[in-house]
Amino acid sequence: MEKKLPSKLKKIEEKHPNSTVELWTEEEHRIGLKPIYRKVWVSWEDVPTAKIKWGYKWAWLYGFVHPESGKTYWWLLPKVNTKIFSEVLKDFAEHFNLGKNKRVLLVLDGARWHTSKSLKIPDGIDLEFLPAYSPELQPAERLWPLTNEPIVNKSFETIEELEEVLLERLNVLIQQPKFISGLTCFHWWPRNNTCNN
Repeated sequence: MEKKLPSKLKKIEEKHPNSTVELWTEEEHRIGLKPIYRKVWVSWEDVPTAKIKWGYKWAWLYGFVHPESGKTYWWLLPKVNTKIFSEVLKDFAEHFNLGKNKRVLLVLDGARWHTSKSLKIPDGIDLEFLPAYSPELQPAERLWPLTNEPIVNKSFETIEELEEVLLERLNVLIQQPKFISGLTCFHWWPRNNTCNN
């Protein structure tokens, strides 16, 4: 990826000389009523306890990040599939005015809804896929401990209650681009010298 991404960026810039080109990355994260656990500190005489309510309802968090600036863009949806991902890409392209004058090279993993032949890719978006089984190369993977923060070791009665807490958290993260850039702009990331560190 260290050599592949700069090469792909250069090709897009040469093909579209009048466009600005940004490098973004995207990943999905499943969250639900099944609790997420983390270790907690307690004094030696205390016994940690946790309220548990098992449930098997899920939501999917779609996270886009621009590592250079730390900008993020989020969708919270009930599932993932090619049709929904096509709609998410369309909205992303419209939100950032992608097309003739601005393009995004979007780095993704090889999930079937990312690679499907029926995926509708809007004008202004080019896709680049990570090697198989390489989550450590995906900057967006580093978003999930941040989004999980307000829901770990907690129990929710409904998926809607959990989503409400998550939406509040996403609004906080949108306001922290410098912090996000520091976590996601890897040392080998193209244009690393422009990262918001």
